[in-house]
Amino acid sequence: MGDTLTLPVPETLYGTYAVALARPVPDPAALAHREVARRFGAPLRDLVLGMLDSPMLTLDQRPAGDFPPLPGAYNATPRDVRTLGAASHLLAVRAAYRPGWPPAHEWAARAVAGAIAAPSAALVVDVFTPQLLSQESLQRSLPGPDGTIRLVDWMLLPHTSGPGGFWFSTQGLARFGLPEVQSENVPADLVEPWGRLLNGLARSVLDLWLDQLRTSEHPTAVDLPDIVTVGLQDIAAAQGTRDPMRREVPVRLRPDPPFLTVVDAAEPLCAALFGP
Repeated sequence: MGDTLTLPVPETLYGTYAVALARPVPDPAALAHREVARRFGAPLRDLVLGMLDSPMLTLDQRPAGDFPPLPGAYNATPRDVRTLGAASHLLAVRAAYRPGWPPAHEWAARAVAGAIAAPSAALVVDVFTPQLLSQESLQRSLPGPDGTIRLVDWMLLPHTSGPGGFWFSTQGLARFGLPEVQSENVPADLVEPWGRLLNGLARSVLDLWLDQLRTSEHPTAVDLPDIVTVGLQDIAAAQGTRDPMRREVPVRLRPDPPFLTVVDAAEPLCAALFGP
């Protein structure tokens, strides 16, 4: 029997996207309404239009020099960097929403940014990551009629090498109000399987988090188990696929603000889940 992790629940979460424009849009709100209605089906279309018509989503267009410099997007090509630098105007799309499901702040802000960018092929920057979002990746990341998403479209797994191995950290769980999950000293030959396992762990932790948020209205904190079961099905779910095998491993977490740290070593977990 494990202990519990008591995690604070933020009052409000925010999604922020920037659209780099070669010239200003005469009426960003009108363009957003028109393009959202044309590009998306229900129920996403109705959620986004509802956010657009509320104070929870704002559009702020200014000359590029009036904004702080955009953070460097990790996936930007030299051409993208030049395009961003040449933008005459930036449009900041910001949305706010409470933690829980759906993550309307992220869905609405991303959908609106993509809708405004599409007619002129403008670049969209996900400020959280930060990364550039092509229209293809943006559309793929948003939910279909069943409301499901691929977590890997909303989360990255940056990792860096150190004296004892690789350090990993999720970058995306904070979109949903959670701490990011980190792990240390991962051997170089386990980078790929460990990344898969962390995707599944993130999916499991997010599911537990959302289950707890559904049980009470506006909680200030929730308790999660410090031992989280991760299976091949969780890994597949993070990728938007299915795996019929039910092989699972327990993963222990400890609080290390602002992170949750994986306590267990990578080798035995990967061997138990994927085979030696």
